Amino acid sequence: MMNKIYLASRSKARKELLRKFGFKFKVLPSKAKEQSKRGNLSFAQLVRNNARNKAEEVSARVGEGVIIAADTICVQDGRIFGKPKNMPDARRMLKRLSSKPQWLYTGLAVIKKTKTGTKLMLDHEKTKVCMDKLTSAQIERYFKQASPLGKAGSFDIQGKGAFFIKSIDGCFYNVVGLPLRKLYLMLKKLNFKFFFFFLPTIYCLLSTVLCGCSTEYNLVTKQEEKYYYSTDREVQMGQSINRQIEKEYKPAEDPLMQKRVEDIGKKIAAVSDRKEIDYHFRVLDEDEVNAVSLPGGYVYIFRGLLDKVSSDDELAGVLAHEVGHIVARHSIKKLQAMQGYSILRVLVAVSPVPGSADLGTAADVAFTEFLLGYSREDELLADQLGARYAKLAGYDPRGMVTFLQKLQEINRRSPPRQYSYYKTHPYVPDRIRVVKQELGQKIDFDDYINIEQLEHGNQKPF
Repeated sequence: MMNKIYLASRSKARKELLRKFGFKFKVLPSKAKEQSKRGNLSFAQLVRNNARNKAEEVSARVGEGVIIAADTICVQDGRIFGKPKNMPDARRMLKRLSSKPQWLYTGLAVIKKTKTGTKLMLDHEKTKVCMDKLTSAQIERYFKQASPLGKAGSFDIQGKGAFFIKSIDGCFYNVVGLPLRKLYLMLKKLNFKFFFFFLPTIYCLLSTVLCGCSTEYNLVTKQEEKYYYSTDREVQMGQSINRQIEKEYKPAEDPLMQKRVEDIGKKIAAVSDRKEIDYHFRVLDEDEVNAVSLPGGYVYIFRGLLDKVSSDDELAGVLAHEVGHIVARHSIKKLQAMQGYSILRVLVAVSPVPGSADLGTAADVAFTEFLLGYSREDELLADQLGARYAKLAGYDPRGMVTFLQKLQEINRRSPPRQYSYYKTHPYVPDRIRVVKQELGQKIDFDDYINIEQLEHGNQKPF
């Protein structure tokens, strides 16, 4: 007979993680009081003690079973930040935490209680997190969409909090609130037969993905490539993300602006190397200078970028670049390369099973990934294809060069915003060189100088 599992926590994130990985459990919140002052204890000892106290309190109320308890704190400059007491406390907390790196400690306690006795396992995980420095206005907008109460540090990395996380050094799941690998090792040491819990979930996820697995010859990369998504699944994923974007982002109100983008975009799509999908070109009412492409043929242009475009030739270059990403299936390959919680949420979100996941959060994660840009190689290939498609569509492909030069000058005068085109699309001098080579133009001395500087780290990528 399998052991009953009890989660000694009210945390929605912890419950969601256990469910995603196939555990069947009962939530039994602990009544133990959390110790907030560490005294002579280390941060690791503090969270381990709190987790143990929670697990032992629940263990005393049940017969046989496995009790899982956790405690998470956020530490910056030696100061502990737990869950905020109220909204003003959450504002102050997040404003301070966004100014410097922070460390999240999670203590784990697992008790296996049987008729013959009780075994206790204790451990902890430590992860470093760096955020973008947030303004008060940004924090207010975030709190309108995600409640900070009940979250250590006042943010949720598995939701919209992911938008301002610059880097994570350590276990991603620890930031969510439950370090799964550590939990797995602890259960293994307790000889817990958990394989049967994981198997159905893993099988369903693999079936969803691998049933469409195919090897195709990519016309633009000239390579045999393996895809875990059929074209139909790719389009379905794009539709899912697009639905969420329409809820979260306001479209531009100028119909002439939208028509201009659609007309140019359709001409580009008509000459591209991928015509089995429908392309959608939309303008978002955002000040950022950026453009982004999604799976299944969706291209978004931010109004801030259109304000910088001085001709249809320049706009055609931007749109052709994004179409190049779609043709080369860069977004799909990026999703396939994503690891852990994010990719699982995206996979389940496009599952045909109703109510299998929070679609909004999955779409946020996916859209954030695309906002953060592609690899250097992907960007250069998209530039090469963009120049080719713009020319075939009847536009002057030199518009790509003038637009890139314009953005480079803007970047030199002012720092890039969070999701700016010249931040998420790096290596501007190298990109200009690739476009010129595609057009058969002469490479200037300055192009080589810029490349040299990039390679030696003397110039920051945009």
